[in-house]
Amino acid sequence: MAETPSTPDLLPLLRLHLVNGVGPRTWVQLMERFGSPAAVLSATATQLQEVPGIGPKLASAIMAARLSPAAERELAKCRELHVQLLSQGAAGYPDWLSTIPDPPPVLYAKGDFAARDKVAVAIVGSRRCTLYGQQQAEKLASQLARAGVTIISGLARGIDGVAHRAALQAGGRTIAVLATGVVEIYPPEHEDLAREIASHGVVVSESPIGQAPTPGMFPQRNRIISGLSLGVIVVEAARNSGALHTARHAMEQNREVFAVPGRIDSLASEACHDLIRDGATLVRNIDDILPSLGHLSSPAKVSPTEEIHQPRELLLNEQEKLILNTVTTEPQHIDEILRAVNQEPSRVLQTLTILEMKRLVRRLPGGHLCRP
Repeated sequence: MAETPSTPDLLPLLRLHLVNGVGPRTWVQLMERFGSPAAVLSATATQLQEVPGIGPKLASAIMAARLSPAAERELAKCRELHVQLLSQGAAGYPDWLSTIPDPPPVLYAKGDFAARDKVAVAIVGSRRCTLYGQQQAEKLASQLARAGVTIISGLARGIDGVAHRAALQAGGRTIAVLATGVVEIYPPEHEDLAREIASHGVVVSESPIGQAPTPGMFPQRNRIISGLSLGVIVVEAARNSGALHTARHAMEQNREVFAVPGRIDSLASEACHDLIRDGATLVRNIDDILPSLGHLSSPAKVSPTEEIHQPRELLLNEQEKLILNTVTTEPQHIDEILRAVNQEPSRVLQTLTILEMKRLVRRLPGGHLCRP
C-alpha cells in the first residue's frame, strides 16, 4: 500500500481542498496564481479576490480554513479507516491522471494503483440498461480484462456494475471512481462490490471521506473516469445520459471514444448512435478497441515478463508476445535476439517478420531491430 504523504505537506492541501466552493477549476486557478496550497492560505482577501470566480464569501472561507480543525479530523479518519490520501505529484498518484486540464489535487483511495493500470479502458452507460446492454458490457469487460486491460467505471447501477463484476469474474483489475466519499458507497447495494474491487484494484474519489451523494458531484467525477483511461466505451445511453458527460470529457482530454451500436429504433442507444455518427469508433468486440488506443506515454508491466508499449500488443498470440518482449527500444542485432530465445532460428525469424508487418518491430540497417 502506498504511503500517505507526511502531515506537514498534506495539511495545507487538505485545508484548502475541504473549503466548500473550491472546485477543480478554481483549484487550478489558485495554483497558477499562488503556486501552492500553503501560499493560498497565506494570501490576503484582496489577493484572493484577484483570482477569477473568487468573491468576498469564498475568500473569507479560504482564510477561515487556516485555523479550522477539519483537515486534522479528516486525516485522522482516513488513517482510522485505512484510506490512502494521494496528492498530485506524490508517490502512488496516477501520473496519467495529471495530464488532464483539471486533475484532482488529492485522491482518497482504498486499494492500490498498479503500473498495469496505465492500460485501462472505461466502460460506462445507462443505469436503466436493457438485457442487450448488460450482455454487451459483460462481454467487452470480460474480453478486455482477460487481455490484461484494467476496467474503469463509476460503480453506478446498470452498465457500471455489470462492467466491474465482469472484470472481477474474468480475474482482471478494475477501478471504481466514486462521486461520494470512499466509505459512503452509493448505491448502498454495491457495498460488497466495492469491497471486492478494493481487493482487486482501487475504489477512488476526490470527495471528502464522508461525502454523501449530491447530484452535482456525479458529472464532476466523470472527468476522473475518462482521465484514468486510454479510451471510453459507451454502452447504451439516452441523449440525456450521464455517460455522455464522460464521453465529452474523453474528447476534451484527447482520449479515444467508442460506442456500442443498438437497434436503430432503440431509445436506449440514441446517444451511442449519435456518437458513432459524429466520429466515435463503432465497437463489436475488443478488436475494434485495442488497435485504436495508440502508444502509451511510458511502458506498463502487465506481468513479470511482459511489458506493454501499446495496447494492441495485447492482441498478440503467446509466441508473438514472447519474441516481442525480447526486443528492446534500443537497437539490437538480430543474432542477439536469436541467442536470447530457445527456439529454432527459423521460427523466431518468421515471428519477427510478422511483428514487423504489424509495425511492432522496426528493422534498422546492419541487421539491427528495435521496438518503435
